[in-house]
Amino acid sequence: MSSAKPVVLTGDRTTGPLHLGHYVGSLRARVALQHTTQQFLLLADTQAMTDNVGRHRKVTDNVIEVALDYLAAGIDPGLSTIFIQSQVPELAELTQYLLNLVTVSRLERNPTIKDEIRLRGFERDIPAGFLTYPVSQAGDITAFKATLVPVGDDQLPMIEQTNELVRKFNSAVERQVLVECEAVLSPVTRLPGIDGKAKMSKSLNNAIPLGASADEIKKAVNRMYTDPQHLRVDDPGQVEGNVVFAFLDAFDTEPATLEELKAHYRRGGLADSVLKRRLNDHLQALLEPIRQRRQQFSMDRGEVLNILRQGTERARQVSGQTMSEVKAALGLNYFG
Repeated sequence: MSSAKPVVLTGDRTTGPLHLGHYVGSLRARVALQHTTQQFLLLADTQAMTDNVGRHRKVTDNVIEVALDYLAAGIDPGLSTIFIQSQVPELAELTQYLLNLVTVSRLERNPTIKDEIRLRGFERDIPAGFLTYPVSQAGDITAFKATLVPVGDDQLPMIEQTNELVRKFNSAVERQVLVECEAVLSPVTRLPGIDGKAKMSKSLNNAIPLGASADEIKKAVNRMYTDPQHLRVDDPGQVEGNVVFAFLDAFDTEPATLEELKAHYRRGGLADSVLKRRLNDHLQALLEPIRQRRQQFSMDRGEVLNILRQGTERARQVSGQTMSEVKAALGLNYFG
């Protein structure tokens, strides 16, 4: 596949509506990148099935919800190709070939997978599909010959493993078929949960959805973890590890003023309530137009499905061309 623009592959597991952690992690980068790249945006329902056995309805129901979030956040289907992973069988076929190039022990050493296994309490009862999802992700990326992949810093081991597989495949077939990619990191690679935990997650009830109402945003900000030692306004406060400041770092539009607030907080005399009001104002300004656009798109879900249908057809065309090259390189073109 040739293109004058760099090719970008990005996406999310469709286990729930997107939240502010997704937004700062890579979503706002995707909105910007669509103007200068050829972007494929994947709704990863197949990957989401790997640890949602018996909860498949939750996965399929959320396909449309995540699509609504993308559209509301500013993804333009005229500029980006939005498609559903399970409806592009070429991805599963390419994954099958790539699985032959990696060992179980290498997959188990992947830091991202190790963290996710620990988080889910799998121990040795790891679903095979979940263990091999780095290979599935590699298949998604390489099927589109993507050179750029917007990710959070926790996904860097996945990009490394993708490039390992690309090199192994090209070496095995003695030609350059697949291409390596590089990660595109946001200035804010991860947003903590409002409770101070390291990761924002809907399942931990510490996230702010992109479609949150004004009242939900205000309540979430008021719940935010600050500095437990900052008991009185006059007490010096801790900026590091303070969730309110972490959010202000991500969303405040006046960095010079923010630095002054940090200095004031450290020496004492600045109330948490002042910071929370400032953060609430910034989040309300950011999320209100997103919420309004989401409501508008949700009024015509048939059109959203049509966008996904057209995007999926386009994704099949592009990934099909890559698969033709892969199968030819492997000698699997028996009938010409």
